[in-house]
Amino acid sequence: MKKAFLTLLLIASAIFAKAQDKQRSDTLNIDLDKDLKKDFVIFDRDNAVIIVKLSTQKFKPIKSTQLEFDPFSAGIRPKREGFEFANNWMRAGYAFQFRYNPNQKKIQLIGMSRYEFGPANNDGSGESSINLLTNSYIGNWNYWDLNKDELIKIPAIKQKMIFPVTYFSNFDDGIFNQYQDKCVALYEKAKAKMMNKKN
Repeated sequence: MKKAFLTLLLIASAIFAKAQDKQRSDTLNIDLDKDLKKDFVIFDRDNAVIIVKLSTQKFKPIKSTQLEFDPFSAGIRPKREGFEFANNWMRAGYAFQFRYNPNQKKIQLIGMSRYEFGPANNDGSGESSINLLTNSYIGNWNYWDLNKDELIKIPAIKQKMIFPVTYFSNFDDGIFNQYQDKCVALYEKAKAKMMNKKN
């Protein structure tokens, strides 16, 4: 029963993620630098880059490096104080959050998040996020217990995770690979700890 419920929950999450994708646009017209004038964020799919144009910088284009993305589900959307680029693959995805830094007068990467559904038994499924302003990481993951034939929830993983300050002008999605590697290492460590307790 528990397995069926978790499977339905993951399916519902996937449907919700797809619905969110439909709300994404390739052009946002929002005030990022808080001067009461609209700025532009453009997802240039043809050239695989995101372009930011700030009114305080006379709308001079600021481009990301080329990004890898799923053409059917990737996109940008406004957030409370900035914008987000999200990329959803078949059973996994991630997102980057950006906000204007008034002191540096630059767009800054302030957060990352990722999720996975795992294989058919949902081993390794879950989600995590990191606040790059506080270096606070939290991961909520599951693993499949072969002996119990059951999906087991790992207690929330909370710790500090350090990344260099990243501004949009030198942003590339390679930082996600670093984040993912660290995240997987924490998951494996927590999983091994739980399995050792049961033995």
